[in-house]
Amino acid sequence: MGNRADDEGTDVTIYRKPLTDTVHADTPTGAPEPLLALLDNLGFERRTLPTPGPVYVWHEAPAHLDEDAKKQLATHAVPWLHKAGYVVHISDDVWDAGAYTDAATAVRDHRAPAPPSTAAAVPAAGRPAGVHRR
Repeated sequence: MGNRADDEGTDVTIYRKPLTDTVHADTPTGAPEPLLALLDNLGFERRTLPTPGPVYVWHEAPAHLDEDAKKQLATHAVPWLHKAGYVVHISDDVWDAGAYTDAATAVRDHRAPAPPSTAAAVPAAGRPAGVHRR
């Protein structure tokens, strides 16, 4: 059981899983914790699959995000990963030029890595910001 980062020789490979709307960020088997933590901080959710051999780790864009927000999250991560020295491949179907420009500006302005505002717009509980349960 391999993954795309292992197959492509990258530190991170970001793509849409075929026949789904799930956006994956694969890292090589045995990826260092700083890389995994950076993906966590950028808004991806860490997943693991223990096996008798290695523990497989990957990240996904949160399922509650719509398609555009998943693209923005995925693309927004690229300049931050590059700044940290990682080799990244992102597939065209999850690329968002505007999100890249915004993230590259944040990197240039020395802001802290964080998910794009669209990823934070819907809380994990699934309610839009400002909507309260009664």
